[in-house]
Amino acid sequence: MCGIVGYLGPQNPKDIIVSGLKKLEYRGYDSAGIAILDGGKTKRVRAAGKLKALEDKLLSEKFDGHIGIGHTRWATHGAPNERNAHPHQVNGVSLVHNGIIENYMEIREDLLARGAQISSDTDSELVAHLIAEEIVKTADLYKAVQKTLVKIRGAFSIVAFWEENPHQLVAFKDGPPLVVGLGINETFVASDVQALLQHTNKFIYLDDREIAVITGADIKIFSAEGVSISKKSVELNWDPQMVEKQGYPHFMLKEIYEQPRAVASAMAPHVNTEDFSVKLKNVGFGSPVHALDELESESDWKKTQEVLKGIERIFIIACGTSSYAGMVGKYLFEQISKIPVEVDIASEFRYRNPVIPNKTLVMTISQSGETADTLAAIRLAKEKGATTLSICNVRSSTIDREAHGHLYMNSGPEIGVASTKAFTSTLAILSTVAIAFARTREVINQKQEQEFVRALLAAPSQMEGVLAYDKYFDEAAHRLKKYKGFLYLGRGVSFPIAMEGALKLKELAYMHAEGYAAGEMKHGPLALIDENMAIVMLAPHDELYEKSISNLEEARARGAQVIAIGTGDNEKLKSISQYYLSLPPAHWMINPLLEAIPLQLMAYHLASSLGYDVDQPRNLAKSVTVE
Repeated sequence: MCGIVGYLGPQNPKDIIVSGLKKLEYRGYDSAGIAILDGGKTKRVRAAGKLKALEDKLLSEKFDGHIGIGHTRWATHGAPNERNAHPHQVNGVSLVHNGIIENYMEIREDLLARGAQISSDTDSELVAHLIAEEIVKTADLYKAVQKTLVKIRGAFSIVAFWEENPHQLVAFKDGPPLVVGLGINETFVASDVQALLQHTNKFIYLDDREIAVITGADIKIFSAEGVSISKKSVELNWDPQMVEKQGYPHFMLKEIYEQPRAVASAMAPHVNTEDFSVKLKNVGFGSPVHALDELESESDWKKTQEVLKGIERIFIIACGTSSYAGMVGKYLFEQISKIPVEVDIASEFRYRNPVIPNKTLVMTISQSGETADTLAAIRLAKEKGATTLSICNVRSSTIDREAHGHLYMNSGPEIGVASTKAFTSTLAILSTVAIAFARTREVINQKQEQEFVRALLAAPSQMEGVLAYDKYFDEAAHRLKKYKGFLYLGRGVSFPIAMEGALKLKELAYMHAEGYAAGEMKHGPLALIDENMAIVMLAPHDELYEKSISNLEEARARGAQVIAIGTGDNEKLKSISQYYLSLPPAHWMINPLLEAIPLQLMAYHLASSLGYDVDQPRNLAKSVTVE
């Protein structure tokens, strides 16, 4: 995610844009930049790193214009450096962009063939080239944007201006949020209302494939086809929760969109992007939580390695969604680290008098760090002599304090009861731990470690692209809610994701849904299938793909309505599915991160279409702190 701010009005654009970017820095701090008219020409200032680096550069800069745009970046295409920082400029056109342009390679090759001089590694600059090409023909920024919109695919929100028309901003989107703030004789644009609340409480929320043409205080909204659209402004009542939602209708949807950043934040402390290695940082085996930040990193990593070398078996203990993350962890540890793993539901583990051999690591997963059954399980494990390691989102929570070692999801607050970003952050953490185990135990070499790490680092960008299914499920929800039930199927590492997808639908939409290992269909679930039952099949192109297709054919032969999630442009899956969703090709370790998002969006939109409270489902609480 990236942060966008635009301004057109009588005030100093620099001050307004920078103050807005400060409130959006959580969306990205790889680089930042602004572009403001000065003396009739665009002056652009950019800096790598956090926003403070840009502020320092701007201290001596003055601008006489009254139109400008700013951006704080989280890198997807291209390294996080000044060269790739926004805004991008091409022949007088300046723009800022949040999202992913899916067909960027095709566009890039076409532009290069026509002699374009491309100065960055980003997909964003290519949009500026397309607009600049069209503006030569039209001499009109809005018309150039309209022509460009049909050439780009993906999930994006973009704000642009042209220095030949110093009184106009044009904003358009397809996916990520973009709002227009209404002031007195001035207009603002941002990716979140939070950036603008100090200036206005009146907003127009752009819908997908809408174009806002802002000329002074006059705002016109058009469809991609050029049809004028009348939209009412929304006046926020300064409710703190509305501010926190940052323009999203629900916390859950906001948190779904935050997942690429959450996954990046989860793995960031432990992954070296220069040599593509993993060193678990500040695990602090045996150290109190309050002292973790004082640990010397290299010596702490050596202590962690000593602990890992002595482990012969892992237990992963958790509840609900966290237990499904643990099941994914079992596949990761056994396939990557070659170490046996048991996964237990905490409420069962604590009462079954488990046998815990010597040299066992008990890992507990809890977003809140206060889950009663999980807390009891970690205490039981310690009594039986196990080494314990917690994965929590809340630092200094009870489970975090009581564990021997400590890892953090780094997801930020998760308000929605149904877990989303804490789940995918946990998957990222489990992946890094599996790689660390494998390298420490010398079951993988440096080259293999680098392969795994490169796959992990690519995941946030791939997740951004999958978020485009938001609008698909929004449109499809009214058709999907007619089914009497849903069977979610997967094999291998996709099996736990099938179970998690079914749980999300039960939690939010109160519909019958079950997750199964696809190979179990013949052992009972086939009896449920008829034309009123939907099958949600997770079938990424991995070593189990052909077997998944065979299971799917069995279900389809009995009348099942198929929703398939696969890899790329899969004609086979398309031909046997009512609905087919394409995921980007990815390492098998990354597929669960990508598969989780459409299942979350499906549950969210089905529940919303039924009128349910997705943030606070009936009978459920965010943290189960009593048995």
